[in-house]
Amino acid sequence: MEKRSLISITDLTKEEIVRITELAAYFEAHPYEPLLHGRVIASLFFEPSTRTRLSFESAINRLGARVIGFSDTTNTSVSKGETFHDTIQVISNYCDMIVMRHPVEGAPRYASEISKVPIVNAGDGANQHPSQTLLDLYSIKKTQGTLDGINIMMVGDLKYGRTVHSLLQALSHFDTKFSFVSPPELQMPEEYKSFLREKGLSYTETTEIGDAINRADIVYMTRVQRERFTDPMEYERVKNVYVLRNGMLEGTKENMRILHPLPRVGEISPDVDANPKVYYFQQTENGVYTRMAIISYLLGVKQ
Repeated sequence: MEKRSLISITDLTKEEIVRITELAAYFEAHPYEPLLHGRVIASLFFEPSTRTRLSFESAINRLGARVIGFSDTTNTSVSKGETFHDTIQVISNYCDMIVMRHPVEGAPRYASEISKVPIVNAGDGANQHPSQTLLDLYSIKKTQGTLDGINIMMVGDLKYGRTVHSLLQALSHFDTKFSFVSPPELQMPEEYKSFLREKGLSYTETTEIGDAINRADIVYMTRVQRERFTDPMEYERVKNVYVLRNGMLEGTKENMRILHPLPRVGEISPDVDANPKVYYFQQTENGVYTRMAIISYLLGVKQ
């Protein structure tokens, strides 16, 4: 089978996106399937991660494969000065797939050109996070029963947030209405708004949550990411600009659900956690089944 990587959500067709959500549902019903017994998958995290790394490794183990790799480059040859090119070329000799997170935008794409085996992008800078997007889509489909006709409100860091960029591109395949809520410094980049206009999809843009939350089917909260700012003063100005509180959910739709890629650092008050409209903890569980679906689909063992 031809080597198949997943670097951007745009690498998948609408039909493939739908198929992967269907496979995620299958794996939720069958969470232990040793389809990859005897395979080895490398988990290379050049940047800190908790949920993405552990859910990928859980998915790999549930599929019966073995995990090798690192979550800190300190104890690797990278710390000795080995080039990224050489690291990827060498490690691709040891495994059947590489799951990789890197702080530099474009690093996974470059890795896919070097590697003998498929690369799965587990996040590259402020660019893309396709596996998060697919688990978000699965979460939306589970809570709303469909991916069509959704009104989604994206709140917070829309400039540097790779999760919202990828999710916007994926939802452009469907009849989606977007509401963007952010401070002026963190607005959705023009390239993504232009992309929506070309697709004929509508969006609104505001600096206040206001009444927009009452029209939303999905409220997608994001944290303001300190690590994406070169100016610490700019970060301090915007870090707590939006805090979702339980009282703000009065008057929202019965079917509305709150998603967040996590970690949160104050943008969702703890008093929201007990609200039945909260879905971010279930969302993390969905990540295991979705990543099982991604791995098995790319390796051709579960089409």
